[in-house]
Amino acid sequence: MSLQTPPTSADTPPSAMPASGLRLPTIAPTADPILDAMVMQRIGPLGFPEHALGRLGALVLQLARMQSASPLHFDLLAFDSPQVVVFAGDHGICDEGVSTSPPGATRARVLQILRGAAPINTVAAMQGFDLTVVDAGVASHLSEGTDAVSTPVAPLLLRKIAYGTRNMTMGPAMSVAQAVSALHAGMDVVRHLPGNVMALGDVGAGNSSCAALLLSRLCGVPLADACGRSPIEADSLDSTQAQTKLDVLFAAARRHRQATSPLAALAALGGFEIAMMAGAMLQAASERRVVLVDGFVAGTAALVARGLSPAVADYLVFAHRAADPGHRLLLIHLQTQPLMDLGLRLGQGVGALLAWPLLQTAQALLERGGSGRSGVAKSGSGSLY
Repeated sequence: MSLQTPPTSADTPPSAMPASGLRLPTIAPTADPILDAMVMQRIGPLGFPEHALGRLGALVLQLARMQSASPLHFDLLAFDSPQVVVFAGDHGICDEGVSTSPPGATRARVLQILRGAAPINTVAAMQGFDLTVVDAGVASHLSEGTDAVSTPVAPLLLRKIAYGTRNMTMGPAMSVAQAVSALHAGMDVVRHLPGNVMALGDVGAGNSSCAALLLSRLCGVPLADACGRSPIEADSLDSTQAQTKLDVLFAAARRHRQATSPLAALAALGGFEIAMMAGAMLQAASERRVVLVDGFVAGTAALVARGLSPAVADYLVFAHRAADPGHRLLLIHLQTQPLMDLGLRLGQGVGALLAWPLLQTAQALLERGGSGRSGVAKSGSGSLY
């Protein structure tokens, strides 16, 4: 088998390199100062300060870099066949009582999406996204045309690695081989979907515990902070429940204290849906697709993907800041600003799709920003160069 791994450098310790068997796609960095200058000249409103557009201007630049594989061919932003993919998986650590969701909650939420009755169905239809659900590791059997969903409104892709992860307080959540298989499965899902925009979401009872553990391990954030409660949670959970959850997570972290590389941490502390999202991000970036990242759990998948291939960060658009305090800390560590802050804790990719109108606005600004500006190409007038 031919292996493709990034070159070793002084900044990348051997423990962070992919294990044998992991095939990473090649991802091209997007930095282009000349393109940046031309785009800012094109979109900058006359008579306003240089950074008048704020985060929106930065978004225009990021999207332009993604689509400028050759400066000779780049002109305007083009969005084609946008896709939203929801990865679903269960977690063995729920046996320890870390989730308030009842048993079978993940399966029930997947079936709700397949019936067209979930929030993501409504938002995807409004925003014009095609929706796909992936069974990455739900703890019960799922198949198209069964489970009282005779005619699913969204396709279900069966990529189950196992019936949920193992209880990580007793052993690794996944073997390294399973983590690699899940990464590869996520890559394969993207390869077979059309378009150049990919929004990623998740469904999985207990996956916020995995997100907190991965954030703590890969970013050095104190686990108590990574597992912090939002104001709503603080009102709904008593201190005993919160302390019990934190004790369980501390036990898992201690058991796997040697799992420090992105892949090792993913296998020991992560979930199948998180691994598949990370693989999907890597593949989408290698194809220069725009990747809309949802909330806390999807953010930790981005953290893993960036650890495996740093250039993937150039293609990630962080749609919103979730209510989870850990998500705020994760975004600070990644040194990125999300497009919105709505206090969402929904998952499923809803927050990612709510940011879609901002990308369309960025597209319109670049298309029309040159109108009436001397020496700058207008819409339809050819390359910026």
